[in-house]
Amino acid sequence: MIKKNNILERPHKKPILWDAFYESNNTHKPLVIFCHGYKGFKDWGAWDLVAEEFLKAGFFFVKFNFSHNGGTMEQPIDFPDLDAFAENNYSKELEDLDDLINFMLSTENPIHTEINRNHITLIGHSRGGGIATLKASKDNRITNLISWAGVSDFGKRTATSGELEQWKKDGVKYVLNGRTKQMMPHNFQFYEDFKTHEKRLNIERAAKSITIPHLIIHATTDPSVKFNEAEDLHRWNPNSKLFPIPSSDHVFGASHPWKDKTLPKPLQNVVDKSIEFINH
Repeated sequence: MIKKNNILERPHKKPILWDAFYESNNTHKPLVIFCHGYKGFKDWGAWDLVAEEFLKAGFFFVKFNFSHNGGTMEQPIDFPDLDAFAENNYSKELEDLDDLINFMLSTENPIHTEINRNHITLIGHSRGGGIATLKASKDNRITNLISWAGVSDFGKRTATSGELEQWKKDGVKYVLNGRTKQMMPHNFQFYEDFKTHEKRLNIERAAKSITIPHLIIHATTDPSVKFNEAEDLHRWNPNSKLFPIPSSDHVFGASHPWKDKTLPKPLQNVVDKSIEFINH
C-alpha cells in the first residue's frame, strides 16, 4: 500500500504533506520516519524507491515535507513557495517532526493500527540527520536513530553563518540552488532562532546523550558534508556504529529526477545496511 500526499492539518501552523508505504494487513509494523535535508523534499530523486525497499522489508515507512521547505500541498516538488522557505528554521523542523510523530501514533491517524508504537526509527539525511539526532536525544519514544550523510554542527551551516552584519541589515540573504537556479531566501529570523535556542540545537550535546542504537552512514568522499562530521558524531557517541560508503557522494549516487527502476548501488547499500541495523 502506498498512500501519497496525505495532508496533516494543524491549527495555526502550516500543514505537513506526508507519504506512507506499508503492507496493509492490520499487523503492527515498526515505524520508520525519514527526514529530508536542506533544499530537499520527500519526492526528491530516488526517495520513493527507498521507501519501497522499506515496505518490502516489512516496515511502515513515512516520508514528509517539512512545513516550510518551500513546497506546497498542490506542488510538493521543488520550491514554488519561497516566502515559506525564507521563514523556515531548525525549531520549526523539530516541531514539525514532533507533530508528525504524535499524529502517526494517535487515533486521528486512520491507519495507526498498522503501526507498532513501541518500535520507532528516525532516519535523517544531511540536515535532516541533525534534526533526527536532536529529536532522538529528547524523545523516549524513539527506539533507533540512523543518520545518512548527517551534519554534526548547525552553527557551521551556510544557512546559519556568514556576513552577519549585512544579513541583519538587509533582513534576508540568498543562497543559489544549483539545480533549479532559484535564489533561495533566508530571513534573518533563521539566525535569531538559532542563537535563541543554540543549546537545544547543539548536535554534539545531543549525540553524547544518545542511548538507543545509533547508526551513522556517510560517504568517505562526500563533497557537501565532509566525512569528518560522521567521525565527530561517532566520537561523541562511541556506542554508535559508523558505516563508511567508499567513493560516493552526498546522495549516494542518486540524483533528481531519478528515472531508473532500481537504486544506485551506493544508496542500495545504505538502505540494506539500515534495514539490517533496525532488524537487529
